Order: sequence, then structure tokens, then C-alpha cells
Amino acid sequence: MTETTTNLVIDLTHGGVKIAINLAKKGEKVYAYDIYNTLKIDEKKLLKNYKVELIQLKDINKLRNNLKVIYPIHLPLTHEEIKKHNPDLNYTFITHHKAVKELLKEWGKNILKVEITGVKGKTSSVFMLKEILIDKNPLILSSLGAIFYNNGKKSLLKKNISITPANIKETIDLANGKDYNLAIFENSLGACGIGDVGLLTNIAENYSIAKNKCNAAEAKKQIFDCNLVVCQKESLDKYYSDIHHEKINSFSLDDKNANLYLNDVNFSLDKTIMDLEYKDMITLKGERISGNFKVESFAPGLHHVSNVLGVVLTCLSLNIDKEKIISGLKKYKGIKGRTNKKTIKNSIIIEEINPGINTKAIKESINMIKDLKNYYIAIGGDYGITCEEIDEKKVSEFLDTISNDIILTGPVGNGILDKMKNKPKYMENYNEVYDLAIKNNKNLLFIYRSNYSKLSKR
Repeated sequence: MTETTTNLVIDLTHGGVKIAINLAKKGEKVYAYDIYNTLKIDEKKLLKNYKVELIQLKDINKLRNNLKVIYPIHLPLTHEEIKKHNPDLNYTFITHHKAVKELLKEWGKNILKVEITGVKGKTSSVFMLKEILIDKNPLILSSLGAIFYNNGKKSLLKKNISITPANIKETIDLANGKDYNLAIFENSLGACGIGDVGLLTNIAENYSIAKNKCNAAEAKKQIFDCNLVVCQKESLDKYYSDIHHEKINSFSLDDKNANLYLNDVNFSLDKTIMDLEYKDMITLKGERISGNFKVESFAPGLHHVSNVLGVVLTCLSLNIDKEKIISGLKKYKGIKGRTNKKTIKNSIIIEEINPGINTKAIKESINMIKDLKNYYIAIGGDYGITCEEIDEKKVSEFLDTISNDIILTGPVGNGILDKMKNKPKYMENYNEVYDLAIKNNKNLLFIYRSNYSKLSKR
């Protein structure tokens, strides 16, 4: 007789409740450990209704036989620290990502699937792909919500939904009964491995997670469980040179050994024209193709161009026609709540609002306007937005080297100000920055580390 396996779902803050309930619906025995003590009363009731028992780690000493531990990739505990509570159990450890993949093994056989992860550029890449593949009625999970497009018309299925693996399942459930031929899922710390193509935009900074027990590159390595992987070449070479995968395509701004690279670029704030070359890349069908073509899109900085390259290579990997790629990218005008350009009275406002703004992103954003005059540069934001906090010392050292008109704002701006030798203007309320620029007929580069929902009243 086969011994039954008991599940222990750890972390009920980042999607564990959904995973536990879905396992219980399948008739499996499920325990759950609320490691961060964030469980709400209604969630406790829901778990109780599905006979999911809440326990502490020490309680596993009462269990017998097999235990499958389902944990988030950023769990600040090692496997050994869990096992010590009952060394006699036969353990299996899988991440939340892998658990969701198992839950979805019967889903989406006739649906094109793209998973996107990386340190920067994930959301922008999602919406560039949306513009190109809008005719497939895409279902999307991104940091801007769970969204379904039907004949080009947007339906917001859920606004405040995080990009955890469990919310991929949630998004699919929300879209039950809807007719979509494409699913695009953004994920912050890896991928479930359900993608026909997985896009890894970059490892711009390899920040630590899980109390320094893991890092971004290790977490995002799960993207290589997808059928075909598109990856920035510099990140591929630095962090994943030991990966063995039959279908990997790489892209680069300047490395001509990549499968797709940038031949030439002509920047402007409204549209950037990019001359692209691709060679010996492999498609999902297993074909090897080469060629070149030009695209234009909203990509005012090199980091935006890199996002375009990743999206183009993803589409080529999916055998998407070049004309369709060109047409879709022309329609992309940036994202409200990420990078976008607008005019208020006589002032051009370029917004770079992102929960993951870091030193490198700030440098790249300032480079967009380095040859332009009459600009204020405003930098600031909030703390506690993502796993990765901003390195204020690095930012302050960089800002001390430039001569632009700088304004610091918000809690992050105040932290940077304390560490700078030069003391620029500080304005606590970011709205006053806009007002000052408009009053003085100045243009504004507004770089702010935040969730856009907190700034959307502007």
C-alpha cells in the first residue's frame, strides 16, 4: 500500500493560502505555517473550511511518513532547520513556483504562455508584448493587475494583486470562461516553468533575499524550467554559464556573440529607432533563423532599448512575423506608472516610477537627458516596496558628481540627502516638485521609487 503524502505550506503572506486551499480541494492533507504572522481572520476561516490545519514548525514532530514542504524561494530557513523538528520524516521540498506548476499541469495545453522575470524591465516587457500580440486576446498578470483583453478592449480582473506564483493560478481562475489564446505572467522571483517561452530581462543587481541565504540570480534561475528561454547575454554569461538547456536565445546591446544585438540606435524622447541583427537563434519549433530589421518604439534610454530587445527576441522565438513586431512596438508609448512622457503647460515631464528603482536605474534615467537643458531632476520614493532596498550611499556618491538641478523628495530622498556632500533642494511632498517645474517653465525628470497606486492622484 502506498503511503500518503502530507503537505506543509510555509508562508501565508505571499500566496500560500491559495496554494493550500487548491491542494485541499484536490483532497490532499494540508498543514500551513504562517511564518510572518500576517494571516487575516477571514483567511483563517477559509483555511478552516477546507480543513487546512494551522501549525507551528515544532508541531511536525507529531507527523509520520512523508512530508512535502512547499516554501517560497525567499524563505529565511534552510531545509535542515525545518528537518530538525522531525528528522524521521521522508521529506520532499518544492518551491511555491513548482507547486503552482503542479496545480496547473492540466491547464493551457492550447494556449501560448510567456513567463517574465528579471530585476528590471518586467512590466514594460509585458505591455510591449501585449501591444504586439493583442490579437490573441491576452490574459495578463503584472504588477499593474490581472487583466484580460478581448478584441483590444481591456477588462481589469483584479487591481491589487501581487506577482507571486500563486497569483498566476488566481489570474487563471479569475479568467474562467473567457476566451484567450495567450497568457503573459510576470513574476518577481523566478518562474513556474509553465512558459512556452520564459524571458529573463536582466540581473541588473544581484541583491540578497532570504536573510542572505539566497539571491536574485538564484531565484530567477527557475526561468530555465520553461521550454525556451530568452535571456540578456551579460546575465547569462555571468550567472548561468553552467545551465544546460537545449533552447536558449540571448540578446545584448553591444555583444555581437548574442543571438540578437543592437547594430545602431537613434534616440529621441518620443521614439527611438533601433537597427537589430539576429543570428542562429532557435525558435519554439526548433528552427534556426537569422536576419535583421529596424523597429521604433518609446525607449528613451538604453535600459528601455534592452527591454525592447528582449521582447523582440521573445516574439521571434515564438515565430511571430516581423511586420507584426514592428507594428506592435510602434504602438507602445510607455506605461502610466512606469516610464512615460507627458506635457503639462510648458513643461515636459518624464516619469520613471518603479518599485524597484536602484542606483543603476537612476544613472540610466539621467543619461536619457544628459544632453538636454532646462531640466530639473527629482529623485525620491518610499521604503519597503520590494525585497531590494535602495543603496542610498551609492546614489548619494553618484549625485555628488553631477551638476544638474537636483531635487530630492519623499523618505528615500531625505535618506539620500543625509549622505550627500552637496546639499540639493529637498521637498517632502513630491507634488510640490511638479508645481515648481511648471511655475518656472522647467522640464522635469521625475524618478520615484514607489508603487504607482500611491502616486496616481497626481
